[in-house]
Amino acid sequence: MTWLKKEQGEIKEIVFDALKKNTNYAKEEILGVPASYLDSRVFSQDDRILEDAPFLSTLVQNPNHIGCHTLENSESFFKGTHSIERDVIAICAEDILHAKPDSYDGYVASGGTEANIQAIWIYRNYYLQEKKAKHEEIAVICSEDSHYSMDKAANLLNIGIYKVKTNDVDFSLDANSIQKQLENAAKEGRKYFIVVVNMMTTMFGSVDDFQLYVDAFEKKKLPFKMHVDAAFGGFYFPFSNPKNQLNFANKHIDSVTLDAHKMAQAPYGTGIFLARKGLMRYSTTMEASYVEGEDSTLIGSRSGANAISIWMILSKYGPNGWIEKVFILQKRTDWLCQQLDEMKVEYYRNEFSNIVTIKSRFLTKELAEKYGLVPDNHHSPKWYKIVVMDHVEIEKVQPFLDEVRTLECRGSRPTPTL
Repeated sequence: MTWLKKEQGEIKEIVFDALKKNTNYAKEEILGVPASYLDSRVFSQDDRILEDAPFLSTLVQNPNHIGCHTLENSESFFKGTHSIERDVIAICAEDILHAKPDSYDGYVASGGTEANIQAIWIYRNYYLQEKKAKHEEIAVICSEDSHYSMDKAANLLNIGIYKVKTNDVDFSLDANSIQKQLENAAKEGRKYFIVVVNMMTTMFGSVDDFQLYVDAFEKKKLPFKMHVDAAFGGFYFPFSNPKNQLNFANKHIDSVTLDAHKMAQAPYGTGIFLARKGLMRYSTTMEASYVEGEDSTLIGSRSGANAISIWMILSKYGPNGWIEKVFILQKRTDWLCQQLDEMKVEYYRNEFSNIVTIKSRFLTKELAEKYGLVPDNHHSPKWYKIVVMDHVEIEKVQPFLDEVRTLECRGSRPTPTL
């Protein structure tokens, strides 16, 4: 096991030791790197502030984590903190997603959008290089509930995209719609596919059945690469449902996106991209010859402090602490659903999710806005969601539920639309 719980003193010691192995702009004769520590006229570098603050110290020292450090070479100027990023990737790939050691590559991206685009970019290039495919022969296929980054990727990469309908009760994939979309794709000359499977969708927390895609593609003998968008669910669903198959133990899964700045409560800019060993070469930019090890990432230069923040959080909890964290959130979500059931308020929740999405006819727009519920559509919402995060304690949810009861008693709920 790569993932071990560490005490705060040990965490601090490991981070500061890594920083000592990095280039120190203030103490070394470094003349050719186009970067420096944060401007001391603006950002304090007072040792009294930083001596007990490893994350802030990393921000100030400003290591560049350009490239993918699980590959053979990366910038030696920042080898200390690069090693911590490799530990983060190992924890996510091996301990959370059941990859075998040395069977994967990955890096800390700017977020789930970038990581999803990275995956689709890799598979597009794979088809272009290995199958001599044309752009117009390649397409993404995904659920209609998938994140908008799939549309963004298809647009950027000049390939097609096909959306599979979902059931309007439990938001599961419609097997007939998969067949229909493959038929539509064939008529339009598509031959090579990039399948995106959701591990907890943004709006509903729904989870796709990967096997429906596998069966459809194998029946038609069509080539596909499969990516899991676990931007929301990656730090939650594997713990609430440890028997799930959306991981690297599944031979059909080629890559996974996670977002540490959601359930892991890391700073924004801490998405994670993971892929099976050998795939990153399809996104290597050979022209980045001045970069040691070249660059296989979409983002290029990025802050090493983001990787440090993820490692610190995961190390502080350890695997058992993380299981307990998710367990508590599950229980809170169960409680919320019980209250809604008692009021006969209609909602959707995947049993392993902490997202509860309420039908809009049971709320008013004013009530939803007062409590920061997010609509599926700002113009004409059909659903509003509650996400049970660390700060969403029962004491904060109770006033909302009291107001929902008041609506019910006064008969002031909006009239259902037929």
